[in-house]
Amino acid sequence: MSKSMKDRIAVVGMGCTRFGERWDRSHDDLMVDAVKDALGSVPGIGLEDVEAFWYSTLSSGHSGLQLSRALKIDRPVTRVENFCASGSDAFRNAAFAVASGAYDVAMAVGVEKLKDSGYSGLTLAMPPSDNTAAEISAPATYAMLPDVYTDNYGIDKDDMRRALDHVAWKNHANGALNPERAQYTSPVSKEKISSAPRIAGNLSVFDCSGVADGAAAAIIVRAEDALRYTDRPMYLKGMSLHAGRCDGVVTAGRRHVSFPEVVACAAEAYGQAGITDPRTQISMAEVHDCFTPTELLLMEDLGFSDRGEAWKDILEGDYDLDGRLPVNPDGGLKSFGHPVGASGLRMMFELWLQFRGEAGKRQLRDPKIGLAHNMGGFPGEFISFIGLFGKELG
Repeated sequence: MSKSMKDRIAVVGMGCTRFGERWDRSHDDLMVDAVKDALGSVPGIGLEDVEAFWYSTLSSGHSGLQLSRALKIDRPVTRVENFCASGSDAFRNAAFAVASGAYDVAMAVGVEKLKDSGYSGLTLAMPPSDNTAAEISAPATYAMLPDVYTDNYGIDKDDMRRALDHVAWKNHANGALNPERAQYTSPVSKEKISSAPRIAGNLSVFDCSGVADGAAAAIIVRAEDALRYTDRPMYLKGMSLHAGRCDGVVTAGRRHVSFPEVVACAAEAYGQAGITDPRTQISMAEVHDCFTPTELLLMEDLGFSDRGEAWKDILEGDYDLDGRLPVNPDGGLKSFGHPVGASGLRMMFELWLQFRGEAGKRQLRDPKIGLAHNMGGFPGEFISFIGLFGKELG
């Protein structure tokens, strides 16, 4: 386990662009927009004050030169790529650098420009391997989750379908309250979701996150310096990243009812933050809902629901905006789409807004602790990140 980072690091500024089909903005434009937005949220910090940058993207840029060229700077820039968890890992590395004393002010910047690349979400060029990985699309891979889950727990498939419809309905409803930044900003009825054509197994287009462009950024300082820059910092309480064993082919059944990498991440992050009952101690969660069944399984892996019970809790509204533990109050990947390098930082941005009381119509009442969960890969081959944040020290 990594050493605890509780209350050692603070986020004092954040920025996030609108996500979507950004034909009007280039990769560099989006990156510059997010950086300017973050700097604009902290009057006491200018670009010249940021001593080092961690820049995340899956495929939209190469090396730190992509960022230094766009910002016209001559400073350390590290490019981070860790599949769909790239943005979170950029934050993680910047946080470690500041906590070590190497830098006083650092910035994590995540960006992805997928629409211009021809990326569809159905295919992806992978590096050479041992040929044991499943050669099927991401939707097809995740379509296995609900069938294995229902068989494992003896759940009626119609009940499962209703739970998945509720996840999509909830996240689209939340996204409709986020018109400034979400890709999809219209609520969608459960009837429309339920009747949509299937694209893989029993998953329809409303079960899948969209392909999008976007960028987000975070300014990071040591906790003891935070109040020099803002009266409303966001403090890091716990942080964990796990890369899986990639043994999904031989443990496929087990891996489709739980993600062990997430369970390990949660145990480590909760231990650092002193979380013993996540259902009552966590005020809200942003989770990686790349597909609706992913969000359902995560409710159990994160300890929000008992094993085999998440579908019931979802249908009872436990994770709705007015539920006992709101999940994806900004609309999640389902409403934002998934510009890979930016998604992890976008999740933190929603926590930032909520803690500051700046989330508009989706504002929660006095949230204390927020969770950001970001992951990349496929069942059996995951990178998982969990960050816990709070608005107060202690």
